[in-house]
Amino acid sequence: MPRIYSSDLRERVIIAVEQEGLSRREAARRYRVSASTAVKWLDRYHRTGRCEARPVGGDRRSRLPAHRDWILAAVAAEPELTLHKLAERLAATHGVRADAGMLSRFLRRHGISFKEKRAAQRAAAS
Repeated sequence: MPRIYSSDLRERVIIAVEQEGLSRREAARRYRVSASTAVKWLDRYHRTGRCEARPVGGDRRSRLPAHRDWILAAVAAEPELTLHKLAERLAATHGVRADAGMLSRFLRRHGISFKEKRAAQRAAAS
């Protein structure tokens, strides 16, 4: 995880570029940060007028429980549905973005596992 730089350092880099006329790379060299970091700080400063770090962490609760009934009905109606296709349908229907891992964890909590079957096993008589 990248290190969070102080607001003071961010301000000094921005002032060096805006008031002292240094290039972004020169300011980065002076304050010993990477050139890409200085470029990103200045871009954000020009877009928002702020130099503080963005918040880190926060609430990462799943949005899937609100769509529990729809997801379980979709899986019950179409057992061969892949997690990627389920994610696409969820996004198209409800506007909720979910990746395969998120859906897999959600379905496991509800007692459903997605194990791929080889073509020979699917075609075999029951």
